[in-house]
Amino acid sequence: MAKISFENKTILVTGAAGFIGSYLSKKLLETVSSLKVIGLDCITDYYDTSLKDERLKMLSTFGKRFEFIKADISDMMVMQNVFAKYKPQIVVNLAAQAGVRYSITNPDAYIKSNMIGFYNILECCRHNPVEHLVFASSSSVYGSNKKVPYSTEDKVDNPVSLYAATKKSNELFAHTYSKLYDIPCTGLRFFTVYGPMGRPDMAYFKFTNKMVNKEPIQVYNNGDMYRDFTYIDDVTDCMSRMLFSPPDKSDTGARFKVYNIGNNKPESLKVLIETLEKFLLKYKLIDSPAKKEYLPMQLGDVYQTYADVDDLIRDFKVSPKTSLQEGLERFVRWYKDFYCKR
Repeated sequence: MAKISFENKTILVTGAAGFIGSYLSKKLLETVSSLKVIGLDCITDYYDTSLKDERLKMLSTFGKRFEFIKADISDMMVMQNVFAKYKPQIVVNLAAQAGVRYSITNPDAYIKSNMIGFYNILECCRHNPVEHLVFASSSSVYGSNKKVPYSTEDKVDNPVSLYAATKKSNELFAHTYSKLYDIPCTGLRFFTVYGPMGRPDMAYFKFTNKMVNKEPIQVYNNGDMYRDFTYIDDVTDCMSRMLFSPPDKSDTGARFKVYNIGNNKPESLKVLIETLEKFLLKYKLIDSPAKKEYLPMQLGDVYQTYADVDDLIRDFKVSPKTSLQEGLERFVRWYKDFYCKR
């Protein structure tokens, strides 16, 4: 596996106002003093934009080393101009329309951002050669696979949501462009990333909002669902090591590799709720356990996710390690500071 120098690089991070994009940008800027990050985001109102403002405020402390562009990756002319002006050596595409359930009712947003937008990124990398393209895939590509833990060697031909299908298509597009145009590409299948300043549409955040507001929470499948909850700092630690190590040519002739980024320790929805309640009580955000409304599994949901991270450990000597207890306590402390002191 080749190594890219850290020094004096320009990195384009799309989705830079998003959860993972902002944390990754911060991590890179803190780690490499000569590095510049161009952050691009269209700031949709899919969720509370004050969170995106807060993340960008965090990145603004790095001065001229972080430059923000408000733009949409589905606009090819804008993307061509960005690549021509900044000539990034490394590109991290984290811009996407997220959410499994939202994809059932709003499919157009997923085609525009996840399909057309990613095609534009690939075309720009083709005509403006880069040293490494890293892009977000998702654990949702595994669909309803019964074999666990999920391995990147498993077949992923049966997505159960449009969101999952768009992420699988990203992997196919990237492999093709890598093969045809020698673009080094790494896809990352993220498993339920959570933490402070996270996405409000995620279960742990929604539950917290409802508990604090004394509203009942919706518990699907009686809480008998499992997720490989992965703390945000673990994710960016893994990514920062991977960015500067593009894949070698594989048996297919493409410089292409996919990794799982997961905690390798699934926890049940029931445990998630109990843990959240414990810390919300501890920090006096609630005074009694939540009221619960039990519902069947929803269309597009899967019973469990569980990451095999053996190749991540083998290739980069790193794997997520933060426990759900640690991660949720940090989230609750942040939540209290951000929402209850304003």
